[in-house]
Amino acid sequence: MTLEARLAALAAAGQTITYGKLARDLGLRMEELTNALERLMEEDAAAGRPFRAAVLRQRLSPDGLPAPGFFLKAATLGRPAQDPLAFTRAERHALLPFPNIPG
Repeated sequence: MTLEARLAALAAAGQTITYGKLARDLGLRMEELTNALERLMEEDAAAGRPFRAAVLRQRLSPDGLPAPGFFLKAATLGRPAQDPLAFTRAERHALLPFPNIPG
């Protein structure tokens, strides 16, 4: 399964994953995963999409937030997170298959 497909499946299911588990699942070194995630964030920003990398979480984060690098990259792409928790929740919600349909 590709990184993009794995992130899409996680988003569709409303699930998150740690960086380490995803790297192991995909057979990537952490540096390779981080570089790939940053490229996807650049693509998402250019296309006006929510960040697919928002489904990642730090292993020891009590709030299930992505690593600090996620927020730094988002800021360099013009989408700073004044409130990291709210930002992450909004990004994850926007990734759901049909987030704007009441259900």
